[in-house]
Amino acid sequence: MTRGHPGELHFLAFDHRGSFAREILGTGEDLTEDQIERVRAAKRLVFDGALRAASRIAPRERVGVLVDEHFGGDIPALALENGITLAVAVERSSRDVFEFEYGEAFRAHIERLDPTFAKVLVRFNVEGDADVNAVQLERLKPLAEFVGPGRWKLMYELLVPPTEAQLGRFGGDRERYRRELRPELIRRGIAATQDAGIEPDIWKLEGVDRLEDAAAIVAQVRCGAERQDVRCLVLGAGAPQQRVEHWLDVAARTEGYGGFAIGRSIWSDPVRRHLDHELSGEETSAIIASRFERFVERWDSMRSSDPARGSADSLE
Repeated sequence: MTRGHPGELHFLAFDHRGSFAREILGTGEDLTEDQIERVRAAKRLVFDGALRAASRIAPRERVGVLVDEHFGGDIPALALENGITLAVAVERSSRDVFEFEYGEAFRAHIERLDPTFAKVLVRFNVEGDADVNAVQLERLKPLAEFVGPGRWKLMYELLVPPTEAQLGRFGGDRERYRRELRPELIRRGIAATQDAGIEPDIWKLEGVDRLEDAAAIVAQVRCGAERQDVRCLVLGAGAPQQRVEHWLDVAARTEGYGGFAIGRSIWSDPVRRHLDHELSGEETSAIIASRFERFVERWDSMRSSDPARGSADSLE
């Protein structure tokens, strides 16, 4: 059975857990019940922003939310009721080595929530610890076998943190690592995952600066006849808006990228301002909707332009 997804997808990502609490409350550990409720209420405002945006974006089903079960409350059910594509995180938060949030019970949680996508976040560097890499791939196999191809699809978020040796090659300059080495490490990480028999329908990937790097990643993602409908999404990684926009432009100009999954760049500031009593809930969700729509509009504008025009450098 062919893997992948047939259409474009634009996700408002707020599956963050510990990092969400740190972002808006200044703490991510041992939350009180009151703090937990504040996080849940903040996530509901983010979802309300997605719902507003979905009412003005066509086709509606390309709007998605990426949320967690722990703080998400009734958001997964509301997303499905409102025709919004649902992706739910199944990994345990803030772990360097992949673990399931609910251990062996992950299957029951997926069945109960019934999302379009089960999403995992994996930190995987092919030049890193080989034993750790092997452990992660082994832990992921039961999920890959359970979700696809079938009733659900697999969204695989691949992050490639640098090793000390890799940073040393660039004198500790993380920007050079990001530009010069990370794109190839992303491609190799995809290949290693495929070789392990794990076949995502969507790859959620860190942005790249050059069209040729994006094309090389897609070539790996789609190698083999059964992978021709597999797509990539570019993530925001909380990067400055100008950089996120550039990543978005490169992805939109590359066949095989099917959209984005952006979170903190959209909701972080308005949610904090709401908690500081600068914005009402209505104003907060309206700002989130507007920011999300602007990213979609930018994607559409770049997608409709002639991919042959200009060089990668001209997109900066």
